[in-house]
Amino acid sequence: MHMIRNREQGALLLAEKLAKYKGQDGVVLAIPRGGVPIGAIIAKSLGMPLEVILSKKIGHPSNPEFAIGSVSLDSVQINEQINVPQAYIQAETERVRKVLLEKYKLFMGNRTPQPLKDRIAILVDDGIATGNTLIATINLVKKQQPKKIVVAVPVAPPSAVEHIGAMVDDMICLLAPPDFYAVGQFYQEFYQVSDEEVIELLQNQNYPEK
Repeated sequence: MHMIRNREQGALLLAEKLAKYKGQDGVVLAIPRGGVPIGAIIAKSLGMPLEVILSKKIGHPSNPEFAIGSVSLDSVQINEQINVPQAYIQAETERVRKVLLEKYKLFMGNRTPQPLKDRIAILVDDGIATGNTLIATINLVKKQQPKKIVVAVPVAPPSAVEHIGAMVDDMICLLAPPDFYAVGQFYQEFYQVSDEEVIELLQNQNYPEK
């Protein structure tokens, strides 16, 4: 397989590879927005609750599009090789966290986040580019002491598969092409997922009490 038809096909193929976790005590953690349609299918297949997990890049002060690291709700991942004032990093971290908290409330309403301690945490997205955002997310999840961390994505560059695979207990990736330059390159259909679609998918999930 050299191409994935769409997120639905990617999710169904990942669900097959994740079948060994079916019936176990776990949570599917989708990275919005593109990871949520995939996470919804996987969560239903495995009989697990679906949770949204948020993180966002910090841009360089002279070029906001150039990521110097990522922030989650309680974790920061900074590229130590880049010389940026600590005051800027602190200010950006606070600013980004405020945005993340607002986004979490938009997506999840007043729901309490699923506890992860001693449970299997399955992180899903529609693909990995640099991996910075996912690395920050993994560090966030590790602080909650899950039994196991699994990452499942349809496509990623080989370097990211190797690096992230070394950080987690199980790494599942359908495509790891050496000529990777963008996630959408390996999808036949790759539309922009809206906030409205994310909210609808999350509202249609069951959230069993734990």
